[in-house]
Amino acid sequence: MSAGRPSLVIVGAGPRGTGLLERIAANASELYDGSELDIHVVDPYPPGAGRLWREEQSPLLWMNSEAQDVTMFTDETVDMAGPVLEGPTLDTWAGLDGRTFADRPRQGAYLRWVYERAVAALPPGVRVYRHATRALRVSGPREGRQQVWLENRPRPLLADLVVLTIGHLDAELDAEQSRLAAYATKHGLVHLPPDFTADSDLSALAPGEPVLVRGFGLAFVDLMVLLTEGRGGRFEGDSYLPSGREPILYVGSRRGVPYHSKIGYGLEGERPPLPRFFGPAEVDALLARPERFDFRRDVWPLIEKELGFAHYHRLFTAHPERTRIAWSDFEEKYAAGSGAEVQALVASAVPDPADHLDLAALDRPLDGVRHASYDDLQDGLRAYIEEDLRRRHDASRSPDLAVFLGLLSVYGQLVRLGDIGPWWHGFFSCVASGPPGPRLRRMLALSRSGILRFLGAEMTVTAEDGVFRAGGGTVPGATVEARALVEARLPHPTVERTRDALLRELYADGAAATPEGLLAVDPADGRVLERSGTPHPRRFALGPHTDARGSGAFTRPRTGGPAFRQNDATARAVLTFLRAPSCRVAA
Repeated sequence: MSAGRPSLVIVGAGPRGTGLLERIAANASELYDGSELDIHVVDPYPPGAGRLWREEQSPLLWMNSEAQDVTMFTDETVDMAGPVLEGPTLDTWAGLDGRTFADRPRQGAYLRWVYERAVAALPPGVRVYRHATRALRVSGPREGRQQVWLENRPRPLLADLVVLTIGHLDAELDAEQSRLAAYATKHGLVHLPPDFTADSDLSALAPGEPVLVRGFGLAFVDLMVLLTEGRGGRFEGDSYLPSGREPILYVGSRRGVPYHSKIGYGLEGERPPLPRFFGPAEVDALLARPERFDFRRDVWPLIEKELGFAHYHRLFTAHPERTRIAWSDFEEKYAAGSGAEVQALVASAVPDPADHLDLAALDRPLDGVRHASYDDLQDGLRAYIEEDLRRRHDASRSPDLAVFLGLLSVYGQLVRLGDIGPWWHGFFSCVASGPPGPRLRRMLALSRSGILRFLGAEMTVTAEDGVFRAGGGTVPGATVEARALVEARLPHPTVERTRDALLRELYADGAAATPEGLLAVDPADGRVLERSGTPHPRRFALGPHTDARGSGAFTRPRTGGPAFRQNDATARAVLTFLRAPSCRVAA
């Protein structure tokens, strides 16, 4: 670090840190032209890709978005003060078919290129230093230089500003996981707690042995792939040819079903005009309330109406032969109605129940479903997955795609509300962020082969009689025993339970947290809030560990990505602060 030069430390060099660098480079000519600056990027993992998207992982693991839907670059749909600097989507950069689900190492290479391009685009007076280690603590006075302490370094980095873009984090075990881990140790069982599947040691899961798996989302899909294809099995058509090295997976969850398939067609014709019932004005009204809003009471009805509007707009405009009245008449009555009035309107105007939007059924399709045996459940759940695949790849069901677009629009508005609790994120993931169709088809093949067995909804796990035992509500009274249990879900770190020392120390030092344990930040520019509600002048944070987290890892082109807007606002705040001579005061 050069004496007298302003200094910025970015902790986290993955996609969010890279996106911030891109916005710093884009705004520098306006806000920092001709000035000097040292930028220190701290991350033990490769810059650009970070931990999750690093190139050194199995190519069997895919992205969960089509290559055409992945970009690190802004466009004119982003509501931001900085300039648009367009760049290629993943498919264009990699020369892939746009509908391809690229493997994660390919995405890691794209992110590395974006990082290198952003660094190269910085003005000549800006120098970037990479530190391939962990940041452990940030200290320093509000009005003075910050000290960023690094692992195995005796002296800290001095920074006029610090931005935390540390991405997804590990967590200490909660009380239940600690009990299960202790039981496994005592009885010689295998217990794998929530983790990033690519980082888990799966070698203890023995061939042919039953394994209980709790969690049916994307972490399970990764686990399924690594324990089947990753152990030498092969898919041929609708069949799976085992290698003999696979364990037998018994999977269940609260829902008891996998997330809904990715939609397998594009939108033709008019997009739903969103937002309509949940936009900036509605968010402003919620934020202006003197009392804290309740998500279920105050926010969800607005979301429900917005998603219904997207669904029925598409149905009436793209498939009018399946409706009984004109769209203008329906829209007027829909806008004025609520609850039972809307239900009656839909029943009279849309004759086929398959064309009705039932969000509860989308979220919990096994509610009230009972089977006499696990064998019956296998047939029933395979039929459910087959129907989901059929519908999600049938363009005549394009209102489903309109609901997906509605969910993206809603998420863009919800970012402004901060921490709204975990339910919404689970619902969004289930309906809008499920696996690619080919993954579900392979899930069906594994089920038919006997490698995969379904346990149903409301899964329970107990540790007794020297084994793990799983049950649930879909097959009442039935249980399965195993000597191995995998928690197939990501860790849920809070500022108190995260394994990230820096974030724990920041919280102990007075940073504010939400009831769900997310780091509280100023929605305007990402400054870290203190418990008094005052933004810290020299500390910023962006990403999933904050209450301004977005809807997914990457932004779809031409969707006004909230993450781009946040990155731009933070970059401009950083540059504006650093160009002022008053920012460089003694530590």
